[in-house]
Amino acid sequence: MMNEPLSTIMTTNVITVAPNDSLSKVKEILFDKRFHHIPVVDNSVLVGIVTTYDLVKLNKTFDEYNNMKVSDIMTTNIVTLEPQEKIGAAAQIFLRHLFHGLPIIDDNKVLKGIVTTHDIMKYQFDKEYPDDELEKVYRSHLNGA
Repeated sequence: MMNEPLSTIMTTNVITVAPNDSLSKVKEILFDKRFHHIPVVDNSVLVGIVTTYDLVKLNKTFDEYNNMKVSDIMTTNIVTLEPQEKIGAAAQIFLRHLFHGLPIIDDNKVLKGIVTTHDIMKYQFDKEYPDDELEKVYRSHLNGA
């Protein structure tokens, strides 16, 4: 059921940061765009990831973020998958390791996309309700039908 390649559901237009960017930039992206993780790239090569949890555990004020670089807090030991790997592989990693986002890379570690738990939930929902029947039922209840 989850045998399709990750390339069919991954986000390819990924917002990224560089190792030398300030944490202020990361904070703006995470909070303004409501993201939970941002890949860190150097010349398109994935070198790390920064998450909202990384910022929370710092226990620093937002003013202090200007003086800190992404490289100071990014996670460099990253679990990744490749675009041709199956959606089920990502689901298994999410369930076993409680991750919520996986960078998708090629053989040269160039970032190709990202897959999140939301992407997999949407994939499963769309498989189960291809015509969005639940939305039709929900709307009919709202309209008093």
